[in-house]
Amino acid sequence: MGSNRSWVTEFILVGFHLSAKMEKLLFWIFSLFYIFSLLANGTILGLICLDLRLHTPMYFFLSHLAIIDMSYASNNVPKMMANLVNKHRTISFVPCILQTFLYLGFAATECLILMVMSYDRFVAICHPLQYTVIMSWRMCRALAATSWACGFILALVHAVLLLRLPFCGPWEVNHLFCEILSVLKLACVDTWINQVVLLAASVFVLVGPLCLMLVSYIHILCAILKIQSKEGRRKAFSTCSSHLCVVGLFFGIAMLVYMVPDSNQREEEEKILSLFHSLFNPLLNPLIYSLRNAQVKGALYRALQKRSV
Repeated sequence: MGSNRSWVTEFILVGFHLSAKMEKLLFWIFSLFYIFSLLANGTILGLICLDLRLHTPMYFFLSHLAIIDMSYASNNVPKMMANLVNKHRTISFVPCILQTFLYLGFAATECLILMVMSYDRFVAICHPLQYTVIMSWRMCRALAATSWACGFILALVHAVLLLRLPFCGPWEVNHLFCEILSVLKLACVDTWINQVVLLAASVFVLVGPLCLMLVSYIHILCAILKIQSKEGRRKAFSTCSSHLCVVGLFFGIAMLVYMVPDSNQREEEEKILSLFHSLFNPLLNPLIYSLRNAQVKGALYRALQKRSV
């Protein structure tokens, strides 16, 4: 097994089967989306750090989401863009495994951070008098650290299980990057252990958090409907609907990719879904939270006013 694995020096990333003209167009589109996602998430992160009014648990977790989105996109998108203008679409074995590890780590951490954000909204709306006690800074740091630790421990387990596999060829990864399901198809032994662990991890970071979030939002909806003030109900709905948009997009696509039975016919669809996760989702998150959030827009306005003075 060890000798077989030593044969692997690099993989070939197949990507999309497109004309050179279309690939060049995609390169510029990907570049714009990538730059805008970095700028949008960087702006959100900067505003949260600089504006004292945003030093609250909700924005603390939002800053972690911005860091994850920038890291998540930077792990996959630059290599995708390089492959669009380069016919030699290879990636060495170790960088490929590292890309898989980081991709899974950031994805799992984002799932858990989104769950923590829903818990924060649950406490804020359903238990407002106890909010500052329950969501203390110590609790917030512990929840964030636990999310990061669990996400990357799971990713490490996947990476270790991947490293034990022999890859005897062909070494063409039918994807845009080293996505774990596509890499597993190249192994020349049975990968049932990897598949079982991947399914168990998907249940842990997708199904479990999603169920807890649904329960939280049922309670939140009941609490919102009891609010007497129309303005109070509107503000509560606005904050929660932003979070629900992000959750629906992220969890929905992840469950389609990792929990629906795989088939050769779905390979091209999975590339597009993974592209959405890597490129569009990191851009949509800050737009959803900023365009629908009066406090973030207020912080941006104050920051721009300071610069103009």
